[in-house]
Amino acid sequence: MKKIYLLAFLLITGSFVHAQKLLSPKEFLGYELGDRFTRHYKVMEYFKHVADVMPNVELITYGETYEHRPLVYAVVASAENFAIREQIRQDNLKRAGLLEGSPSADKKAIVWMSYNVHGNEASSLEAAMWTLYDLANPTNTKSQEWLKNTVVVLDPCINPDGRDRYANFYNQYFNSPANSSGDAKEHREPWPGGRANHYLFDLNRDWAWETQIESQQRLKVYQQWMPHVHIDFHEQGYNEPYYFAPAAEPFHEVITPWQREFQTTIGKNNAKHFDEHGWLYFTKERFDLYYPSYGDTYPTYNGAIGMTYEQGGGGYGGLSILGEEGDPLTLKDRIAHHYTSGLSTVEITSLNATRVVDEFEKYFRENNTAPTAPYKTYVIKGDNNIDKLNKITRWMDTHAIKYGHPAAGKASRGYEYQTQTTASFNLTTDDIVVNVYQPKSRFITTVFEPQSKLSDSVTYDITAWNLMYAYNLKAYAVNERINPGKAYQPKSANNATVAAAPYSYIFKYQSLNDVELLAGLLKAGVRVRYAEKSFTVGGQLFDPGTLIITRRNNENTSDFDNTVVNLAKSLDRKIYTSTTGFVDKGYDAGSPEIKFMKAPKIAVLFGEQTYSLSSGEIWHFFEQQIHYPITQLGTEYFKNVDLRKYDVLIVPEGNYRLFDEMVLEQVSTWVSGGGRLIVIANALNAFAEKKGFSLKPYTTDNEKNDVEKKEKDWKEKEALIRYENSERNQLSDAISGAIYKVTLDSSHPLAFGLKDTYYTLKTNELRFGYLEHGGNVGIIKGKAKPVQGFAGTRINKKLDNSLVFGVEQKGQGSVVYLADNPLFRCFWENGKLLFSNAVFMVGNH
Repeated sequence: MKKIYLLAFLLITGSFVHAQKLLSPKEFLGYELGDRFTRHYKVMEYFKHVADVMPNVELITYGETYEHRPLVYAVVASAENFAIREQIRQDNLKRAGLLEGSPSADKKAIVWMSYNVHGNEASSLEAAMWTLYDLANPTNTKSQEWLKNTVVVLDPCINPDGRDRYANFYNQYFNSPANSSGDAKEHREPWPGGRANHYLFDLNRDWAWETQIESQQRLKVYQQWMPHVHIDFHEQGYNEPYYFAPAAEPFHEVITPWQREFQTTIGKNNAKHFDEHGWLYFTKERFDLYYPSYGDTYPTYNGAIGMTYEQGGGGYGGLSILGEEGDPLTLKDRIAHHYTSGLSTVEITSLNATRVVDEFEKYFRENNTAPTAPYKTYVIKGDNNIDKLNKITRWMDTHAIKYGHPAAGKASRGYEYQTQTTASFNLTTDDIVVNVYQPKSRFITTVFEPQSKLSDSVTYDITAWNLMYAYNLKAYAVNERINPGKAYQPKSANNATVAAAPYSYIFKYQSLNDVELLAGLLKAGVRVRYAEKSFTVGGQLFDPGTLIITRRNNENTSDFDNTVVNLAKSLDRKIYTSTTGFVDKGYDAGSPEIKFMKAPKIAVLFGEQTYSLSSGEIWHFFEQQIHYPITQLGTEYFKNVDLRKYDVLIVPEGNYRLFDEMVLEQVSTWVSGGGRLIVIANALNAFAEKKGFSLKPYTTDNEKNDVEKKEKDWKEKEALIRYENSERNQLSDAISGAIYKVTLDSSHPLAFGLKDTYYTLKTNELRFGYLEHGGNVGIIKGKAKPVQGFAGTRINKKLDNSLVFGVEQKGQGSVVYLADNPLFRCFWENGKLLFSNAVFMVGNH
């Protein structure tokens, strides 16, 4: 009886809820869209309202941000399609080959709209409310017609933390009425601005790499839907009009003719609506489809028509700003433009729904049965570092990439990443094979191919990102198809028998997982030593960097044995033990050559003058990846900080006015007294050729004169260059994010756990000479030429015989110079170990 009453109550309640009136954003919020910036929680309330009162709208929470704001998406469909939305979703995955079985004959297009990935590009979240309302509104005959064959998914805010950072700023400083002058405080966000997420990451560059929690959670639901059309709403400079598809060259060559064609179809439909209003716009410029980790390219490489829509405005826009043409650009204008392009895209997709679905199915049919890529299989050798193998396979899992072990070994031949040559090798049953005869074929090609064809050297982002180099894996690209014969078997540490109360615990140091163990031990108060040279004990060889934890010096460590063993097991670290400090070969455990490691107290510059993205990379690395505490020192009060309280100071990328003569002298004195300074990328400019620091662009005057002579000759040749060619000519001095081979001194603490060769992702044109008095740990030896990606002819010549990573000994301390940022976007796995060495290994004794 209780169940009957409960059911009746739910039916009555449900009928009452759906009988409520659908409110427009104005009716719900109490103000017109564009009158102010709506905070994220209020937008969530509006989306919930629409889902509560409309039977054909579903609101799904798929996660939360680092600051615990909800991440949601809404599904809107006709009543008939809403009832079978799960069938529509599964049919779509079956067409892609991501779900077994045959799809029904019913063909429904899926459009996914992503808003506000950059928090201070803030108009699109407002537009999302208007768009949802008009799609859900049963009296809107146009949208209801579109929904008969099209399902729409709206993610109203990819970056809630950044969005609220911006909205809170603007709502605190706005003038009433709004001040349209760009000089007004309301248009000048303080550092770091609202663009990035909590950890100051650009989420629009993180789709493929998934380093951030927002990306990780979003990709899970994206893979569950795999839309046919994806729009990523953005804003650009406020003097720019509106940009929409088709995109600019370069298009990656895996992009199909249909994807190009329908981009143009969508663009023309947008143009039709913009023309009706007389709005300005542009297409085919600036925003290309190449780098695979954007909100337009990642969907494109996964079968969708992926597009960026860019509205003028951004963080400077506010409620109104006066452009260079003398016309005010208002928030209401910006909302209207995003609303119009969004609905226009739904409209044209609906008009072509059957073709959209058919071409999507064809895309994946070709992927599965007839991929055109020259390399059919990628072989990752099984004798690579286990942690790297487990990490890259977990990454492939998140993208639904299929892989496994071959059924049998054989002689094979392919492109060898380590040597950049074609070579013979033995395929073994321990190797991992990833062939391109699968749904994610084109995406696999994009991230693994040795060289990506670049149709135009003018690009919007980096031109190289190959994960074989990022992880520094021994791997091959093979022209033949090799099928997995059995599932990948991840290897784990065998710690079934660990000697009780040994003389010492010993841990190999080869990956970021080992750094995480080291960080955990130091936080727990365990005293750690490390070997600067290789040694053998108990018949086991241990390389430089090996961690040694002796019972001696740990007498006061609470529950010593359980602390070490339990932490190692929790991180799946192989535990080696020794009953003696007497080694077979090398230095004994008690030798002065086995260095005692102090748990470093780490400070990081943070704030104005630092690049927020670089500061965020460091912050995220310590907090989320190795879980070790740092103290962020604000640049505005850095001069007054007593550096003697810290062992390590990290200077992120940035343009520094802070380091005047007095501050440089303070830092120099601190280093000489035992401090360890780590300087990253263009922050090196603040220290180069400065008193107390030996870093300089050229080692000798002859080297400097030679380059200056070349530069003079180049300028003379270019004196009469045509204006129309000037932009491309400047590319000769530029690097568009290219991968270079670096020769490493693997015996140096900065290179512990790494090989003699390191592949660096170079994103700047910095050039420094070898250190005359210090360790030239990582160098470009001889001629500079990218392994992958674009770099101009002239900059390559300048980089011949140059320093990439160096260490200067200075008194009792050291300075680590990192000309390239090893933490760039936190996807360059090998760089994380090198950076960790700078923090924990260099000079720590």
